Amino acid sequence: MGVQTALDAVRDAPGIVEGIRLADDLAFEAGRDPGVRTLRVLATALNGDDQVAAIAAVHALAEVFDEQAARMLTSLLSDDRATIREHAAWALGSGLPRFDAMGRLIGQVSAGGFTGMLAQRTLEKWSSAAAETLAVSLETALQVTTEPGARSRLIETLGLIRPAIASRLLLEIARDGRDSEDARVAAIAALGQRRGIPSIADALEELVSGDGRLAEAARLALIDLDAVPDARTARADGLTIGQLFLHADIDPSLAAVGAGDNGGIATLLVRLGDALVADPSTGVQRVITLSRGPVAQAAEDLLEIGSATSGHVYGRVPLLPQPVPSAAAWPLRVTARRGIRRILRAAGPVDLLHLRMTDVGSLAAADVARELGIPTVFTVAPDPHAVIRSLDRSGALTREDFGATDLREHFWFRTHLVQNLASNAAHTVLFPRPELQRDMSQLVGIDITSHPERHTIVAEGVDLEVVDRAVASARDSRTGAEQPEAIAELAALIERLPDERRQLPLVVSLGRLHRVKGMATLVEVWAAGPLRERANLLIIGGDLEHPSLDEREQLDRIDAAVPAADRDRSGLILAGHRPNDVAALWLAAARFGLPGLTAAGGVYVCASVKEEFGIALLEAMATGLMVVAPDGGGPATYVQDGTTGVLTQTWDPARLEAGVGAALDVAATPDRARAESAHEMVRTSFTIQAMAAALGPVYRGVAAEEAELIRAASAVNRVAL
Repeated sequence: MGVQTALDAVRDAPGIVEGIRLADDLAFEAGRDPGVRTLRVLATALNGDDQVAAIAAVHALAEVFDEQAARMLTSLLSDDRATIREHAAWALGSGLPRFDAMGRLIGQVSAGGFTGMLAQRTLEKWSSAAAETLAVSLETALQVTTEPGARSRLIETLGLIRPAIASRLLLEIARDGRDSEDARVAAIAALGQRRGIPSIADALEELVSGDGRLAEAARLALIDLDAVPDARTARADGLTIGQLFLHADIDPSLAAVGAGDNGGIATLLVRLGDALVADPSTGVQRVITLSRGPVAQAAEDLLEIGSATSGHVYGRVPLLPQPVPSAAAWPLRVTARRGIRRILRAAGPVDLLHLRMTDVGSLAAADVARELGIPTVFTVAPDPHAVIRSLDRSGALTREDFGATDLREHFWFRTHLVQNLASNAAHTVLFPRPELQRDMSQLVGIDITSHPERHTIVAEGVDLEVVDRAVASARDSRTGAEQPEAIAELAALIERLPDERRQLPLVVSLGRLHRVKGMATLVEVWAAGPLRERANLLIIGGDLEHPSLDEREQLDRIDAAVPAADRDRSGLILAGHRPNDVAALWLAAARFGLPGLTAAGGVYVCASVKEEFGIALLEAMATGLMVVAPDGGGPATYVQDGTTGVLTQTWDPARLEAGVGAALDVAATPDRARAESAHEMVRTSFTIQAMAAALGPVYRGVAAEEAELIRAASAVNRVAL
């Protein structure tokens, strides 16, 4: 093809997603044809206004293995554009160590953030070939760095280097009572990775005798020192499956669903783990669900995980004392990796790890799986690809401003993470989509018709028993039966509304308070138009007392649309997060109404910018509610437009308003047949039990293939000996 032709293809691509995909061709051509002219062609892209082409040129430079290209790439660490500096830090990791780049990369690590994480990854890749130089450079940087956060990041990076000089300095910091607690915790955690040095174990034993964070960190470090990974052997008994979502405090009761990042994925993992071990046909004997949690709980979990040979058990990965939103969690890569490794080692033989998100948890877990020889299954979706395309088509994202958006959203890195996780997975799982083959090919670059045996379409599912109990309770409460406590709680919220609003139906939305979920957009649309005169609005989700940064952003927008003092008068109810069974009861109450408080014929609205499948949507449909849903992704495969719901472009306020109005029109006329049709659709196709049954053959197939690989490798080793 040639470098110039490949660059032209990036520039002329019909969309930004296509341009990002074609950047790989540019990198390949640059590596195939190094030379002065190739560097000139790439330089034109770097200096142009097309930021997609400029970023592509940065990564293409990394594939040109000569000194001039390496100097050009290193010089970009000092570029005026932050996005170019960030991508240069990432791209340098694919080449040999550059001593003239180490200082600037260390500076990026010190500054932190996503760029600091990328710089740290590059330094880690260089650590084996340039360990001594890197250790000395980090020690020098620490001598002039006093800010606790910066010091802890540099110490964490030092902990990734093996030479004795690093161990000595880490021991000094861990014992130094004058240093900050964050810095000492970073040093203690790093010491847990350095086996065979008696002085380290002695120092950790001393620290354990204290209290607070230092003692807790030392306790986990001692566990890490003693851990010995199990040899990978072919097994014939039931399977052990690992699954994770690190941005939620997952617990079996699902009490925190809807708070922070505890969304539908938290509900899914709890229900799915239970269903997998309950159904003998899946072949799964034990499920280990990993999520975030406090240090003390993490240590306790290891005992249960190590002793449990069956059932659904939970392991917590300690990240930071205070939770951070998933978009800001990338700098926790090393901490997450250590926590995941600790749990999987304690578990003994783990047959596979199922990854679902393109986040720091999956990034770290993929590293651990590779290290421990555990195969992965990856649920692949066009995310963030679909979001990029939507923003591109709407004009909200252009090639000229892509760099600024990429600094916030990390689009380029996340698209490549999807590709890497999918290509390295033993099997991929796909959500149903109206144009699945086309979307996977055009957006993600995966041809699911090639080796179709490695791809399986699996719909998500809901626990229908919970929904059915909720429907029965809500129906009975209208006929004089004893009112459930959760219904009484909802009634108390509605009683705060003016009398004239108590005969209106409810528009309900359930989920996290996050911009992707569109909660604030729904409030703005409802408050600004005729919808407010037709229905009250109930938002279930969010930690209202201690909101995260994402929740605060949504709450600020909601307050701007409907000031807190006007909520009751206007008919807006912000209920905060509720346990899953309570939320199910409230959805059912929206369908049947509460006598004297709210009319029957409520509707459920999913105002998400994108929705890969939609657990809460399915739960709402199973209760018999009319729903409003995005007209793409998973919902378009099961919502019957105009019958069981309304499909619309939820990111467009005018269309969202029209969709909610249309849904209220249909719901105003009770139709038992319509409700039963929606319920039957969920019962036959979208239960959690059906999802578990569909995943069983996938897991068994991956485990059997891995067992064969282990046997083959053992046979080769015997011959070699």
